[in-house]
This record gives sequence, structure tokens and C-alpha cells, in this order.
Amino acid sequence: MQSDECLDRVRALREQGHTPKEIARALGIKPSEASRLVRAAAILAQAEAPEPLLVGCWVSPNWNIGLTFDDRPDWPVQEDPQPGIDGLVSVLIARRHRHDKVSVCGYLADVFCLGVKNALGPEIMDELALREFVGQYFSSYNDDPLEAPVELARQLVFGSLDYARGLGFEPHPDFAAAAGHLGPWTPPSAITFGRDGKPIYVSGPYDNPQPIIRKLERAVGAGNFEFIASFG
Repeated sequence: MQSDECLDRVRALREQGHTPKEIARALGIKPSEASRLVRAAAILAQAEAPEPLLVGCWVSPNWNIGLTFDDRPDWPVQEDPQPGIDGLVSVLIARRHRHDKVSVCGYLADVFCLGVKNALGPEIMDELALREFVGQYFSSYNDDPLEAPVELARQLVFGSLDYARGLGFEPHPDFAAAAGHLGPWTPPSAITFGRDGKPIYVSGPYDNPQPIIRKLERAVGAGNFEFIASFG
């Protein structure tokens, strides 16, 4: 049996409610192979599923500080943004879950160095709760969040992740569960990351900066990045 034909049969049997052991017996294959095909069928089904309707997308008001990019009229930019948390950009995406619910994912990206530092969701809530949640999520910034196209969210989150990986840093483990809300992204990013193109590591009060500094020295060389210690 050809692999494509086998996968189609696995998908059909799973839709009928059969377990991997039952599928193994029906196809005359080992249970381990049936389990592998069930996982592959699930991934394929998820990829083919239509993208849930976008309800809203927001970015922190100072997202563009220190970043360079070509002119994009559809990207909201504050010409003189208030000082904020240097290099830390928050992104929030809400998609339709059911007719009266939304599914929400949030991302915190260090666009100067470390990439995706944290991720949240999916969280399920109604639209009234969403309005309150948006305010809470961006409460650490000096201005209100900006409504943005989801493409900007992809560029910021996936782009900073890609930039950070080039420096030796992986995204927060919770990002995997929230990545799907961003939709597909094709590199390279339209944004140049780092502050004015240069890695800047701003350490938090509980960070151990030495391993991060060593990675930066290996990636770009001593003297080619900046380190700022933050105390409280």
C-alpha cells in the first residue's frame, strides 16, 4: 500500500472513531506505525483546516522604537511614542472560537535580543471579557495599544524569534501552543531587529546574564552588542 493511500485510510478510520490499535489490525501494520500515522493525519488535518476568523489584533504602542523597516502605511506607528520598556513588545490576537466566544493568545517579544520571552493561551472568553483583557494585558505601557493587521504581529513575533535563534536563543516553551493564532509566516522578516540593527541585551533583576553574554560573544563577537543591567 502506498504511503499516501495508507494515510488516507488512517484518516478515514480515525473519523469513524477507531483507536490506533484497531487501525493497526485493520491495516495489518504494527501499532507503533499506526500511532505514527495517526499523528501525521492529525497534523495534516490541522494544516488543512480553515484559519479561524480574526476578531482583533493589538500591539504595544512603542513597538517600533529602535526598529527599522520599509514604509508600510497599513502598520500603525506612533511618530513620537512615549518611553516604555525598551525592546519589549507585546502582541495580542483574538480569533473566533464559537459564535459567542473568542480564543486569545498573547506574546511578549524582546525585539532587541532574546526573541519570544513569554506566550499566553489560547484563552477562551466572551467578547465583553476580551475588552477588559486587552486593557489589562497592555497595562504596563504608557499609552493604549494599537490595533494592527495580523501581518505586523507575524513580523514582530516570528521575526524576533528568527533573529534571536540566529543569536543562539530559543523561544519560551509556551510559544508552541500559541503559535497557531499568528497564522503562516514566510521569512525573512520585513523588520530589522536589534536596536538600530545591533543586539542589545537588557537584563532583568532576576536574570543570570553571564550565559547570555557568552552566547552573544559567540554569535556576533565581543564589542558588537550592548549589555544594560536593570535593577528592579
